[in-house]
Amino acid sequence: MSQYLANPLIFVVNTIFALYVLAVLLRFLLQLVRADFYNPICQFLVKVTHPPLRFLRRFIPAVGRIDTAALVLILALKMLGDSLVLLLQGEGAVAFGLLAGSAAVELVELAFSVFIYAIIIQAILSWVNPDPYHPLYALLMDLVDPILRPCRRLIPPIGGLDLSPLVALIALSVLKMLLVPPLRQLVLLLAF
Repeated sequence: MSQYLANPLIFVVNTIFALYVLAVLLRFLLQLVRADFYNPICQFLVKVTHPPLRFLRRFIPAVGRIDTAALVLILALKMLGDSLVLLLQGEGAVAFGLLAGSAAVELVELAFSVFIYAIIIQAILSWVNPDPYHPLYALLMDLVDPILRPCRRLIPPIGGLDLSPLVALIALSVLKMLLVPPLRQLVLLLAF
C-alpha cells in the first residue's frame, strides 16, 4: 500500500481504537471510584461498551471490585490497534510479549493522563461556578474526588483557595515520571 493511502488509514485506525479504549478505560475507572451510573455520560459509556463486556464477563469474572473483563478488553483493543497500525506501516509481526507489555505501559500512561486532565478541567470549571448538578461536572467530581480528598486533608483550603488540585497534579505528574519510564525499560528487557 502506498504511503499516500496508508497515512489516512493509520490515522482512522488510531482514532477509532483510541476513542474506544478511552471509553472502556473511563468506564473501568468510573466503576472503580463508584461514580453515579445514572449520570447521562456514564449511561452513554455503559451503552457503548456493554456488548463486548457482556460477552467477556461470561469467561472472565470480576476480582473483588475490579472488573477484569474490562481490563482484558482494554488491553486486547490496544494490542489489536497497535498491530493494525504496524501492519499498515509495513512493519513485520511483533512478539506477543513485547506488544502486550508495550500496550500495558501505554494504558498506565493513559490512566495517569485521564486523571491529570480531569483535575485540570474540574479546577477550571470550579473558577466559573458551574452548576453542581451538571452531568459533566458531577462526573468529574466523582472521578477526581478520591485523589483530591487526601490532598485536601494534607493541605486544607487557605483563605478560601483550594490548593489540593495543584498538589494532586504535581503528585500525579511525578508518579507518572517515576513509574512509566522504568516500566518501558522492563518491557524492553523482558522482550529481548
